[in-house]
Amino acid sequence: MTAADSDNSRSSTSSPSLGLSLAAGLGWLVVTFAAAAIGSQAGPGDWYARLQKPSWNPPSWVFGPVWTYLYATMALAAWRIWRKGGWSQQWGPLGLYCLQLLFNAAWSLIFFGLKRPDLAFGEITVLWFLIGLTMGWFYQIDRWSGLLFLPYFAWVSFAGFLNFTLWQLNR
Repeated sequence: MTAADSDNSRSSTSSPSLGLSLAAGLGWLVVTFAAAAIGSQAGPGDWYARLQKPSWNPPSWVFGPVWTYLYATMALAAWRIWRKGGWSQQWGPLGLYCLQLLFNAAWSLIFFGLKRPDLAFGEITVLWFLIGLTMGWFYQIDRWSGLLFLPYFAWVSFAGFLNFTLWQLNR
């Protein structure tokens, strides 16, 4: 049996109390949505509205609901990993999770804030690899946590392609 075959692999011998577990879940939501809040400080604005866009560019209203869903599932995945031993046992994958959150927030600041699709494309490429590493590590510890990252990985794959296309169309 592999680690991915059991949701109980690498878990601690005792589960956290319900109160501690709920507090941790709330904490992961706060940390994850804090990355969203930081990134949103550099919103699309007039500069983005003036960019030449491909015909397949999603309408603006799509981004809010999609990112809300993705951030919620990311937080749920991190919480599930935390429940497998807390920071003391899961510092590696949870630290990687936090690192990819920093890159997630930084992308908006680079793309929209600095108005640099070229630099943002390099940054989103690193983010994409960090998401893949996080997803794989989470999957080894808790299958559902890894699977919860699939929509995020797919969306950032799409976002990376869109970023590249916007960069090329607006050089």
